[in-house]
Amino acid sequence: MVKMSPATRLATPVDTAAYGEYRIPDTPGPLLRFTGRITADGDFTARPFRYHVYGGWFCPWSQRVAITRALAGLEDIVGMSYVDGARDGRGWAFRERYGPDPVNGFTLLREVYEATEEGFDGHVCVPALWDRANTRLVSNDCATIGIDLATRFRHLAEPVIETYPERLRDRIEELDRWLGPAVNHGAGAAGGPGPARTALLEAFEQLDDRLSRSRYLLGDDLTEADVRLWVTLVRYDVGVNAERAVNPGLHVYPHLWSYARALYRIPAFHDTTDFDSFSRPGAIRPDWDEPTH
Repeated sequence: MVKMSPATRLATPVDTAAYGEYRIPDTPGPLLRFTGRITADGDFTARPFRYHVYGGWFCPWSQRVAITRALAGLEDIVGMSYVDGARDGRGWAFRERYGPDPVNGFTLLREVYEATEEGFDGHVCVPALWDRANTRLVSNDCATIGIDLATRFRHLAEPVIETYPERLRDRIEELDRWLGPAVNHGAGAAGGPGPARTALLEAFEQLDDRLSRSRYLLGDDLTEADVRLWVTLVRYDVGVNAERAVNPGLHVYPHLWSYARALYRIPAFHDTTDFDSFSRPGAIRPDWDEPTH
């Protein structure tokens, strides 16, 4: 019998007949149960090669972290790997398409959570930040993972772009209080008529006007606000608007569309995008390589 190494272990194929569909558990407490932070002198300090991000190519929240990781210059400092894009009742898993778990050799992402909390009964989701030193999860909160990657590793790596500068943090979070509900969380509900669609299209109009006078959301500074917005924009016309049921497409907002394409030309955005992983069947992909103005 050939014994497989941890680095080559893969989950069995998706089998909803045997395991059922995955459902978010109806358990008490917050959906995101792990909220640790990387700090200067706490349990989780910034050290090279200590942390690993488990993500999903399909997941906008994972892509936010992946983009920030690249812009922070951490691709050789903080590892990242991806779960398969299909799941059954066992949750996300590591399969051949994106490879095995390179850190622990787990076949299911659930094992990452159970290694941290015995008998874990909550939601198994990505992104998830793993601490190799203490063999446990730090956080599954994409917002704070992104902020910590952007700010806590400056002594280890020179950022390509500083996406969360102190002088702009209040404005970044102010934008998030608007765009989070209206766009990032609202886009998925905009497929049918109602307040979510109205709020989304109104936000697109306001963004188009704003970007007619500004290179990025906060002037000439590319920030975490742009990262957070962009991952929804890139999915819009191949996701909720794939059948053009919401509106004719992102292109009807020329400044917003040009802005989105300009960001796509930046390697951190382009290289972390896999359209096949999040496009609906039959979706017609806009020309993201069309020249910008």
